[in-house]
Amino acid sequence: MDVVTGAFGYTGRHITRRLFGMGRQVKTLTGHPDRPNPFGSAVTALPFNFDNPAELVKSLWGVEVLYNTYWIRFERAGMTFQKAVENSRTLIKAAEDAGVRRVVHISATNPSEDSPLPYYKGKAAVEKAIFESKLTYAILRPSVIFGDEGILINNISWLLRHFPVFAVPGDGDYEIQPVFVEDAAQLAAALGQKHENEIVDAVGPEVFTFNDLVRVIAHNVGSRARIAHVPPSVVLFLGGVVGRIVGDVVLTENEVKGLIANLLVSGEPPTGHARLSEWLPQNADWIGTSYMSELAKHYR
Repeated sequence: MDVVTGAFGYTGRHITRRLFGMGRQVKTLTGHPDRPNPFGSAVTALPFNFDNPAELVKSLWGVEVLYNTYWIRFERAGMTFQKAVENSRTLIKAAEDAGVRRVVHISATNPSEDSPLPYYKGKAAVEKAIFESKLTYAILRPSVIFGDEGILINNISWLLRHFPVFAVPGDGDYEIQPVFVEDAAQLAAALGQKHENEIVDAVGPEVFTFNDLVRVIAHNVGSRARIAHVPPSVVLFLGGVVGRIVGDVVLTENEVKGLIANLLVSGEPPTGHARLSEWLPQNADWIGTSYMSELAKHYR
């Protein structure tokens, strides 16, 4: 028996499908146990119970591998990055107490305890808690994940389809190395079967400058939007305006600064195989035709 946190979400759903293909039984811990279950009776949904560690331990009894996708993209409604770190520590301790053998943790490329960005600093703090635990571990560090529900690529496409100008923060020459969701899920499932401690960057075979990424997407969705290079503060302001229109957080300061700092690219050899440049034309009929809302997925 394995547990996938957030098995109804994006990455968690693909990991769960991979585990089913390997003949594994799966249950999930989720912040939304009452939401529609795409797996039906095949996956039992239990609440996280971060405020009741004893119940969390019970939920993890008999579990061999914990696949942890739990994190927050931005702070909202009292949930801070520090609180997400504390919840993660509670989960790791519960896994220890329940006798879980291994944790496969979905982190991010280039986390750092010294980072000025709370998102990346928090990711590093969770990794440290895992390193110091009794569990064997695999840390999977994906860059930007693209696929059927990849928010960044979809919403860039949506903006390019709906606005005459696309604002790029700064010079746009910083890099991004997207990885296909199926490749990331396959890596996670395979790492769960191992025993040694590992840290693996989940990155695809293509590295784009952000300028080139926007141009490739625009070409595939038939957009004639003009690319305008503006200060990051202007991009964040415009993101806030669009956010009020769509009722979502379109972009965060952590994301803009992390992108400009080249934190979405790896210095390691690629571990994914699918190419965004090949996936885009195959999915150009739907990508960006509707906006994908983070708030709708997690807060409503």
